[in-house]
Formats: sequence, structure tokens, C-alpha cells
Amino acid sequence: MFKNMEDLQKYSKGQMESATAAASAVTKGVQQIATEASDFSKKSLETSSAFVEKLLGAKSLDSAVQIQTEYAKSSYETLVAQATKMGELYTSLAKEAFKPVEAVVAKAQASAK
Repeated sequence: MFKNMEDLQKYSKGQMESATAAASAVTKGVQQIATEASDFSKKSLETSSAFVEKLLGAKSLDSAVQIQTEYAKSSYETLVAQATKMGELYTSLAKEAFKPVEAVVAKAQASAK
């Protein structure tokens, strides 16, 4: 596989560059996910607080039920949208993290043939 020490050094350097690129992609992806989760938590807390205030201001039982129904529907839609977005972020993270590894594996397979 390696004809001399220089080939081994080039291979090792490629491995290190690949590992560094993969780690960088993972770090960036995890930061995006953490930011998105934090933003969602803030928005959720604000929405919940507004719901409680609106519910406490309800003048009748029918009005309270209507407020709660609207909140439940809105919360569900928001949760589904957020879950979809988080899924996309995780998928993107995986793709970006494995790109450098795929390149090294492809190169190794090509040199093995």
C-alpha cells in the first residue's frame, strides 16, 4: 500500500485534514442546533406566557375553551415545524461531517485498486 515513508506521511496528513474538517463541520452543526433549540425555547416560553395572560382574561368558559383550542392548534403546528427543522439540521450535520471522510475513503479505495 505504501511504497515509502513519504507516501505514509501524505496519507497521514490526509487523514488529519479529514478529521479536522469533520470535527469542524460537527462543531458548526452542533452550534446551529443549539442556537435553534435555544431560540425555540425562548419563543415557546413567550407564547406560553401570552397564552396564560389571554386565558386569565377570558370572560366566559366558551371564550376560555376557544383560547385554549387556538393555543393547542398553534402549539402543535409550531412543534411539527420545529421538529422538521431540527431533523433537517441533524441531516445536514451528518452529511457535512461525513464529506471529508467519504473523500478519504474514496481515495483509499482508488489507491487500493
